[in-house]
Amino acid sequence: MWSPTYGRVTFDQMYKIVKDFICEYPEYEYEITIGSDSQNHELTKTVLCVAVWRKGKGGIYFTDTKYTSIITNIRQKLIHETSLSLDLALRLTDRFKDDDVDCNITAIHVDAGNKGPTSRYISEIVGWVRACGFDCKIKPESYCASSIADRASK
Repeated sequence: MWSPTYGRVTFDQMYKIVKDFICEYPEYEYEITIGSDSQNHELTKTVLCVAVWRKGKGGIYFTDTKYTSIITNIRQKLIHETSLSLDLALRLTDRFKDDDVDCNITAIHVDAGNKGPTSRYISEIVGWVRACGFDCKIKPESYCASSIADRASK
């Protein structure tokens, strides 16, 4: 994983940084969002993002880049991105529970919107994310996927 603030980090290091960031000022409200976006190059490059926002006080984020064979089907691409986001969200949620940290993933951000070719898959993806116990945000509210991860996937 990589952060503009902390540089290269492992999952365990990222988790500790996030936990410490939240525990440093427990009186503040936090939003933790996870999203992903992908672009086709020689391979499909998928960037996952974990963003932690201390409301009114800024935040931190981390990205992780994965490569896979080219995915040209838009539905398959959304499923792939969402699967990676859910996996990361579940791993983080489990760690928070194991360490008795009072923290939840606020939402999974999906790079899909009501306009364009992704619109036909929104109900399927949102239903899947909600069935896994997370809120789901789509464009224009899905900044973690459609802004941070999008920029890093280019």
